[in-house]
Amino acid sequence: MQLDDLYRRVIMDHYKNPRNRGTIDEGSVTVNLNNPTCGDRISLQLQVEDGKVSDARFTGEGCSISMSSASMMTEAVKGRTLDDAYAMAEKFSALMKGEPVEFDELEDIEALSGVNKFPARIKCATLAWNALRKGVESQGQGKPEGH
Repeated sequence: MQLDDLYRRVIMDHYKNPRNRGTIDEGSVTVNLNNPTCGDRISLQLQVEDGKVSDARFTGEGCSISMSSASMMTEAVKGRTLDDAYAMAEKFSALMKGEPVEFDELEDIEALSGVNKFPARIKCATLAWNALRKGVESQGQGKPEGH
């Protein structure tokens, strides 16, 4: 129970104090996604330089799970190569399927591991990560959807 409480606090911290909320002025890759089931929506912007994500920002609205997941994701991918960012999105997808996954120094992301117990909330948690995957694919990296 203590771990669940810690995870809840981490999620609420990212929801109340989102990291990287805002927009990038120009030259960014922009992906807009929404979850029509619950009304969550996100606009993700990635600044890509030399095959790396130099900046990541998001705007949107939604539940605490979707917005905190977006905050965590943008923190996690800054400075990563596009291939690494895509691999993280795949890893997050595995986490949502209940597979044992560790995110090394990015333990905040693991706070979302309990979401997989609530199938209706999985789409909330994966919205930002799906936007990341689409953004990376638009740059000719990662694998095509439907793999």
